[in-house]
Amino acid sequence: MPMLEIVGKMPAMHCGHVRSVWARQWPPSSFRSTLSYSKHFSTMIAKLTSDERAQKLEPLLGSGWKMQTGRDAVAKSFTFSDFNSAFAFMASVALQAEKMDHHPEWFNVYNRVDITLSTHDCQGLSSRDIALATHIDQAARHFQ
Repeated sequence: MPMLEIVGKMPAMHCGHVRSVWARQWPPSSFRSTLSYSKHFSTMIAKLTSDERAQKLEPLLGSGWKMQTGRDAVAKSFTFSDFNSAFAFMASVALQAEKMDHHPEWFNVYNRVDITLSTHDCQGLSSRDIALATHIDQAARHFQ
């Protein structure tokens, strides 16, 4: 059997959960442009509105988060005393991110951790990014 036929009949893996190929194709990309289903298809994830940005995003920007050039995302760099503190911070954030089903993009070198947040499901910033950034700031204070 050609590989394409085999892959088409196998379940697809996504974030550690098995979903059918059909489920990965729904909703259509035209529908996903502003809203998208979460991995469990039970809630819709929306980009932050202008009012939400003013109310929720501005405090983050005041605490050191910066808007990324060329995409709807925020980023911040954290410096710790050593690698162990940086890794403990990352583990703390990873546990919370898994609970939220919202995972950061990050980069670690020794005592530095660079984090970028954006919701891929809605192709921009959502309330999930605000909640995770708030947790990240609290965790950083604990480990710094």
